[in-house]
Amino acid sequence: MYRQMIIGLFFCFTSLLSNGGDGEFAVSRIPPAMLKNANAVVRVYDMSFEIISRNKAIQKTRYVITILNENGERWSSFSEYYTKFRKIESVEGVLYDASGNGIKKMKMKDAVDLSGYDEGSLIDDFRYKRHSFFHRVYPYTIEYSCEIEFNSTLIFPNWVGIPGERVSVEKSNVVLTCPIDYEFRFKTFNYPGEPARVQKEKTKSASWSVSNLPAILKEPYSPMWHELAPYIIFGPTEFQMEDYKGNMSSWKEFGKFVYALKQGRDILPDPVRQKVHELTDGIPDTKNKIKALYNYLQKNTRYISIQLGIGGWQPFDAKYVAAKSYGDCKALTNYMFSLLKEAGIPSYYALVQSGRNEGYITDDFPSQQFNHVILCVPQQKDTTWLECTSQTLPAGYIGSFTCNRYALLVTEEGGHLVRTITYGIKENLQDRRIRAKLNEDGSLEVKTVTRYDGLQQDEIHALINQLSKDKVKEYLHEFLDFATYDISRFEYNEEKNTLPSVVEELDITVANYANITGKRIFIIPNIMTRTSRKAAEDPDRKYDIQLGIAYQDIDSVAIDLPGGYSAESMPQDITLNSPFGKYSCSVKLSGKQLIYNRSIEFYGGRFPASEYPAMVKFFESIYKADRNKVVLVKTELPVKGF
Repeated sequence: MYRQMIIGLFFCFTSLLSNGGDGEFAVSRIPPAMLKNANAVVRVYDMSFEIISRNKAIQKTRYVITILNENGERWSSFSEYYTKFRKIESVEGVLYDASGNGIKKMKMKDAVDLSGYDEGSLIDDFRYKRHSFFHRVYPYTIEYSCEIEFNSTLIFPNWVGIPGERVSVEKSNVVLTCPIDYEFRFKTFNYPGEPARVQKEKTKSASWSVSNLPAILKEPYSPMWHELAPYIIFGPTEFQMEDYKGNMSSWKEFGKFVYALKQGRDILPDPVRQKVHELTDGIPDTKNKIKALYNYLQKNTRYISIQLGIGGWQPFDAKYVAAKSYGDCKALTNYMFSLLKEAGIPSYYALVQSGRNEGYITDDFPSQQFNHVILCVPQQKDTTWLECTSQTLPAGYIGSFTCNRYALLVTEEGGHLVRTITYGIKENLQDRRIRAKLNEDGSLEVKTVTRYDGLQQDEIHALINQLSKDKVKEYLHEFLDFATYDISRFEYNEEKNTLPSVVEELDITVANYANITGKRIFIIPNIMTRTSRKAAEDPDRKYDIQLGIAYQDIDSVAIDLPGGYSAESMPQDITLNSPFGKYSCSVKLSGKQLIYNRSIEFYGGRFPASEYPAMVKFFESIYKADRNKVVLVKTELPVKGF
């Protein structure tokens, strides 16, 4: 959706080029502390952002960065986007050798101009300027400067004191300037003290700076970057986009702006209005009405991104979608809103930050932090959330893309933050039943039935709805954790409920599954659900632990053994309890059958750094338990006499 929201991995920069050749940026001048754990060193980063009026601003940025080795190459290029509301006025660059001598320059005409168009877009004014000196003699230094003119003040740039992992910073500064009567807003993370402020006759400014920041090594399962490094987000109060004016001093005011963009765009053509009543008038239950109209939406529209000017923000009206049978997330959500309105069911346009790992927003700082739109349908006892861009999801299920996060609910009175639905440990279940036969040659014939619920079925749902059957088989042949195997049958059945499920049936033959040594067989009874999760010990852990979703796995395995074997060595039953979850497994020999049961409950969530050793131990214990082997020995039959 909002392409203006995208911030590249690279800095964008502006100002006059410094004079090369004086050794100012010689690598020898970098303090030793800045080289420790670093792949690149920011020598200078200067950014200024000046608000001229409510619909005009200028950003000037200049940075100089030394690339120490091949792993620092991601910081060696210039990349910046532009749109109707964001114009790149100038770009300049210089390449320096290790001694700080300028060896090459570039101007804006040397940058490559690329379309931001992707295969899901119909029309898009989003483009890039990109440049690289393609220098590979390490170490070397690059300098880029860039000036950008904003024709809208809806989005302010952020400032990151340390741009990424294994990058140290010698100096970094940011200055924000605005008219004397303008109230800008900011929120700092990991920045001590207050900004330096300067007031003149017509303008005022605030500045922040850091120096000599060592490189950060991002620890496993660590929080988001703004919790690790100095970070400042800026936001407007009064702003403007084309003829639409708004205020972002509160979520309520921001919601009013979004509501104005979509107001009056919910009028359906008469044939569609008649269809709504045809589909719903005979249905007494509101949820079933919602389901009927959602199915109609899915069958009669498809998602296509349309990002042109204010179209990146404003939905196409309902008549347009009805005529064209396509739309982006804004247009399709507005269309579904219109269908429900005709059926007498109120609903609300809701802005979210989508993405499985991108659900964070700063809830106490109203600003444009969203990239997607979904629909909220409140009811007497619960709330239904609808992902209107999907042609395959069941009504009421939004999956990992937008669950468990804040959404800005847009009403006529304004906006307010609410939480989308959370899928917890009870909903995210994987239940696997395996019946297998072990042959004398060590091969294993496996028949498995697995039920995936909630978030555990998201990837399987995408797999079977987006790929051909041949591609699914190809995926399965690469995905399963066996050395050599063949899949003779696979089948999937979906249950499209509010909490969806997928049932997977696989017939697999695994070559050399068991190790045979003389009269002994060594076999791992946990055939298909071995965790790969591990964490290295770190006695100096600094940051909190941030784990993923909560889920539960249950495995029941029965392995038919070849005749004449008894158990020589069996793993003990294991039960583990920790703040991170529960785990248990057991194995026994019952006649000619090996019976294995396993269960894990993983809580997810956030934990203090002091719990890290316990987490390492918990993960390691599960990793080992999942790979415990049973040793079977062939029974010696007595020799009968003559």
